[in-house]
Amino acid sequence: MPKYVIEREIPGAGNLTPEQLKGISQTSCGVLSSMGPQIQWLQSYVTGDKIYCIYIAPNEAMVREHASQGGFPANSVSEVKTIIDPTTAE
Repeated sequence: MPKYVIEREIPGAGNLTPEQLKGISQTSCGVLSSMGPQIQWLQSYVTGDKIYCIYIAPNEAMVREHASQGGFPANSVSEVKTIIDPTTAE
């Protein structure tokens, strides 16, 4: 199943409190639960003004529908074509 990187522009994301992040996570998980098992949230990286999320889904439309239902921005959705790491150099 395809993997996606979602870029969410959220001013001040890096300053969100643990309680705020918990609330966002709960909202996301609730939407995912209602959408079924085809879409999965793997993890997210919070930076200064953005959150980068990694999802598995059958298509980009489903990723965007999750964002719409959850009220999250999805400024960019990119399908991961391959993954490299230090072992790729071997």
